[in-house]
Amino acid sequence: MNSIFSEIEKYRIVPVIKIENAENAVPLADALTAGGLPLAEVTFRTDAAEESIRMIIGSRPDVLVGAGTVLTIENVDKAVNAGAKFIVAPGFNPTVVDHCILKNIPVIPGINNPSQAEWAIERGLEVLKFFPAEVSGGVKMLKALGAVYNIKFIPTGGVSMSNLNEYLSYEKVLAVGGTWMVKADLINSGCFDRITEMTKEAVAAVNSSGCKS
Repeated sequence: MNSIFSEIEKYRIVPVIKIENAENAVPLADALTAGGLPLAEVTFRTDAAEESIRMIIGSRPDVLVGAGTVLTIENVDKAVNAGAKFIVAPGFNPTVVDHCILKNIPVIPGINNPSQAEWAIERGLEVLKFFPAEVSGGVKMLKALGAVYNIKFIPTGGVSMSNLNEYLSYEKVLAVGGTWMVKADLINSGCFDRITEMTKEAVAAVNSSGCKS
């Protein structure tokens, strides 16, 4: 398995972050690190995403930063040039996926059905985002896919403190993606202490459940 994916597996939770002001990027990375998660998926849903990735990488090189909601080749190139170590997409866009493979960039495309899983396997991918997880059938659907395909999943979409360990208890789940500890209103309000507290709670829940890899 790619070393990036092995690193993600160590933490079991990927904070999925929407940063609207790049000035919040480094304080947010510090808050996550203080909470035990030196890891972030910065989504390309705002104009601040590229600069936020660049600022975190430049100031906090020990934090593993990826780019999420990547929809185009242009987004891929911007993210990687800013320092992103992996790419996450909500769906399976063959153009984006093939570009990442060609450039040897770790990519985690989103899937929620068998056909998409087979597109990924055909390309030799090992880890897929299961999205939107809860409305696509949750753990039951994951287990149905996992029974057929020898791949790992990162379910995202509807994952929270109330169900994260249900997902993580399934052996084919590499990690879960979530926004509950990094809500945009907390970031915009500068509530970084609260983000640290909620991150610590999530990490403690994983550790106490025995789901820590």
